Amino acid sequence: MHTLIKPKKTFSLADLKEVWQYKELLYFFSWRDFKVRYKQTAIGVVWAIFQPFITMVVFSIFFGQLAKMPSDGIPYPIFVYVGLLFWQFFSGALSEASGSLIASQAIITKVYFPRLILPISATITKFIDFAVAAVILVGLMAYYNYLPNLTGLLILPLLLLITFIASIGGGFFLAALNVRYRDVRYVLPFFIQILLFLTPVIYPASIAGEYSWLLAMNPMTGVIKAARAAILGNAPINWELLLISGVACFVMLIIGIIYFKKTEKHFADVV
Repeated sequence: MHTLIKPKKTFSLADLKEVWQYKELLYFFSWRDFKVRYKQTAIGVVWAIFQPFITMVVFSIFFGQLAKMPSDGIPYPIFVYVGLLFWQFFSGALSEASGSLIASQAIITKVYFPRLILPISATITKFIDFAVAAVILVGLMAYYNYLPNLTGLLILPLLLLITFIASIGGGFFLAALNVRYRDVRYVLPFFIQILLFLTPVIYPASIAGEYSWLLAMNPMTGVIKAARAAILGNAPINWELLLISGVACFVMLIIGIIYFKKTEKHFADVV
């Protein structure tokens, strides 16, 4: 008896069911990625704190002190660190997901499993990085005697969900593209660096003035602005902008899945 498995060109609910059936494998890949990232490193999990902290310090010196960048009345280190938390979740997950198929090429060519699992598992590990790095934000707010908006914290799961959808949507597309064109791993860091300055991480979205609609096209703009409003309570949450971000992220997810499924049949041949 032989079972013939044919890849589907389009996404369907059966794909979600199949991913759920392989949930133990998803857990294994996520745990593997976490151990590979931290087990044999010199500073381990501390790197998840060190990277955003040093970035915050550099931005605070050059943009907060020297360039006098406005921060909506919030201490600049706190202002920029909230943005960095969500930005590094997004950028880190995008980078890891884009290389997930290449990193697992030995498995892809030998064993069948839902390929969607690989980018998803690479993105899930970023939740741990986010939780660890958030400890620094608590310390910063205590240092500046800045009380968080406890009511606003209730929407953080929604903001993380939107960020996850944006990361996994872009990750699906870039992972599939990276299989065929290995240049992606060289172009992506430059693209992420440019996108950082097109996202209100180091400056408030209000600084764009009449061109703020351009920033609204960036899915992470609504997330970061809502995160600052929710955590710091400096302004009401712009639900309209957050809705635009949510819709944009959902569109990214649909495009990413469609392209992933369309090219999936070639993965084992060209990876």
